[in-house]
Amino acid sequence: MSSDGPAELSPERQQIYEFLHAIDDVQRSGSKDLDPTLRDVNEVTVAAVPGAHAAGLSLVDENRRVTTLGATEDYATLLDEIQSEYGEGPCLSAAWNSEIIHIDDLAADTRWPRYRSNACERTPVRSVLSVRLHNDGNRLAALNLYAPSPGVFDEESLEQAMIYAAHTTVTWNLLRRQQQFRNALASRDLIGQAKGVLMERFGIDAVRAFELLRRLSQESNTKLVDIAHRVIDAGVGGH
Repeated sequence: MSSDGPAELSPERQQIYEFLHAIDDVQRSGSKDLDPTLRDVNEVTVAAVPGAHAAGLSLVDENRRVTTLGATEDYATLLDEIQSEYGEGPCLSAAWNSEIIHIDDLAADTRWPRYRSNACERTPVRSVLSVRLHNDGNRLAALNLYAPSPGVFDEESLEQAMIYAAHTTVTWNLLRRQQQFRNALASRDLIGQAKGVLMERFGIDAVRAFELLRRLSQESNTKLVDIAHRVIDAGVGGH
């Protein structure tokens, strides 16, 4: 005998659906600001991973500098600043060397002594999970989950963290592609405006104007869009 009402979802499935809805909202909204969008996504992750109290995405560049996106608590950003200052820590290790870093008790961990001492002194965090994100950009990234008590992340926490890290990777790549597309459109518009300035100023056609921009770019070793900016700034109101 079938029920007339909708099937009741388990808490785990409900959380996954909420995360997928968040991703769908990102795609529909075309959000231009990465940080608040990723913060919303991370809030869902914190609610889904047993033991988690806060989350943040750490982006690591080639110089091992760390920046934070979507931090749900201020100390998530502070912890990345400590890692960036000392060049060591769990998110750096997760992003560069390992898929997953699990700290059961930060006060007793010996892997990153300078990070540990500063983190324990300046934040309430004692448990950490860092999961590497496989993004399509040039920067390495990790999803970090934090808790103020030691020993809170178990096998279920680890499993859920990996699931939501995979979903976060999809969201991050989507946001990056949208941002790159908007930047490409903006660059095209700027180059078009600069061509117009040159065409009017020197009485040349669009092809010659673009060749002039390209030559200026090559000779000065400057990006084409930056040359376009300079031409537009010099051309406005000038004669």
